[in-house]
Amino acid sequence: MSEEKAKKESLLDRLQHTYRLVVMNNETFEEVGSYRLSLLNVYVAISILMVVVALIVISLIVFTPLKRYIPGYADVDSLPEMVAINEEIDALSAQLEARDTYILNLRRMLAGEVETVEEIPEDAYEADDSTLVVAPIKEEEEIREEVKLEEIAQRSRSGNFPEQQLDPAQQYFTAPLTGEVSAGFMPGKKHYGVDILAPRNTPIKASLDGWVITSDWTLETGYTIGIQHPNNIITFYKHNSALLKKTGEYVKAGEAVAIIGNTGTLSDGPHLHFELWFNGQPLDPAEYVNFH
Repeated sequence: MSEEKAKKESLLDRLQHTYRLVVMNNETFEEVGSYRLSLLNVYVAISILMVVVALIVISLIVFTPLKRYIPGYADVDSLPEMVAINEEIDALSAQLEARDTYILNLRRMLAGEVETVEEIPEDAYEADDSTLVVAPIKEEEEIREEVKLEEIAQRSRSGNFPEQQLDPAQQYFTAPLTGEVSAGFMPGKKHYGVDILAPRNTPIKASLDGWVITSDWTLETGYTIGIQHPNNIITFYKHNSALLKKTGEYVKAGEAVAIIGNTGTLSDGPHLHFELWFNGQPLDPAEYVNFH
């Protein structure tokens, strides 16, 4: 026991043994400073320094954007952006698949690899069930959709609409609905339309005759419908609760195309976000449409 005690005391004595650190001028050997140190003081100072550094690193990770660069520490705000990106990727993949299918079928037709009517045997099929319904495949629907949109674009470019080509200021726009304008046209804030308040289940009307070029749902604008009108005029109706028209349909001015709603991440209450575009540029709808 006495030997162990002597060892412990000797270790403690060594830690508490003081040393002098002298700082001298290298040329004149003049003493600049003198410090008394011990091993115990050095260990304590190093431990305190490590604790302070650890606290600073933890604070930077918790309270600054540096946490985004740590694997597994995802930012909740980025999740909607990731969902939107994944949906856009899926849409692009579907378009590429439909295009490849269309090109493949076109190559087969040009190469003469398709079966003609004359080559089909007369007894190949006997219609014994008048209720037989053949559902179109997904690729066929996508090709039909592309052809329909291309026809709409050609009509828009050639001006093949029932009405005469006029400047937007010379045309009469039917109000999509009547109500209070809660937010005006603010292109500087990327608000390219106006917000109109109206009661729930209010129908949204088309402002002019035209073709529906989009009728779908997006993460930010919810159920959205877009209509191509004469003279390169396009109107958009966003945040609807339901869509009444499909892509490719022709609508008349004043015809109901949607129901007012509160869909999409950019909506905070039932309203219609209405946009008016001319030659690829947004216009202030309040200058052309009377919403009261």
